[in-house]
Amino acid sequence: MAISDYAKNYVDKAFGGQWGELAETDPEFYEFFTNFAYGEVLDFCKLEGKTAHISVLSVLLGCGGVDEFRVMLPAALNCGVTPEEAREVVYQAVAYLGIGRVLPFISLMNGIFSSRGINLPLGKQGTTTADSRLSAGNGVQIDIFGEGMREFWKGAPEGRAHINYWLADNCFGDYYTRGALDNKQRELITFCYLYAQGGCEPQLISHAMGNIKAGNSRETLYAVVSLCIPYIGYPRSLNALSAIDAAVKNLGQQ
Repeated sequence: MAISDYAKNYVDKAFGGQWGELAETDPEFYEFFTNFAYGEVLDFCKLEGKTAHISVLSVLLGCGGVDEFRVMLPAALNCGVTPEEAREVVYQAVAYLGIGRVLPFISLMNGIFSSRGINLPLGKQGTTTADSRLSAGNGVQIDIFGEGMREFWKGAPEGRAHINYWLADNCFGDYYTRGALDNKQRELITFCYLYAQGGCEPQLISHAMGNIKAGNSRETLYAVVSLCIPYIGYPRSLNALSAIDAAVKNLGQQ
């Protein structure tokens, strides 16, 4: 097969030079997919390895790509993502995808960890208590989205205050305050969950704005979306680019 040098170098690093079953059963597809995903796309995007791989893992969670996650989690670990970082990518997905969709990924992740001799459970990463999770979570919301988020549940429409309260104490207080990933990385993986699952455009625009405020530039977000096209396809990727553009416009940036 005519695999490009760039793609071959990635396969050597990420997969230990193992080309996988598709190289035997579907060699024509393997050739053009590998040259595109691991050659043309990676060469164009030039994203730092850890950022690239946590983005791919997050997109696969968002689209329910369990089988490809089985392929890409070892690749991520081989390319510098730590087990603790990978676990946080999976755990945080529960807040945006629900345990119904994430539980298979937790089981798969733990199986891969065990097969690599990684002792379970991994060390604790929680930083809050039952008494501090609300204030800590709201603090993260304020850090990322601005002062207008302070106790924002108090201004919620009738019947919805509890949801906004849970966003503070659970979504941000239980997840974003954990170790291993910082706010910039956590906003990025949230963006990936949202655009990969589709149908979340209002939240996607808000979190694109949050990403920019957290330090992930328009160019970085564009690069992440471009990188993940082989894993999520073009329609939802184009929607994500539109959401980024809307966020930039809302923030008054060019």
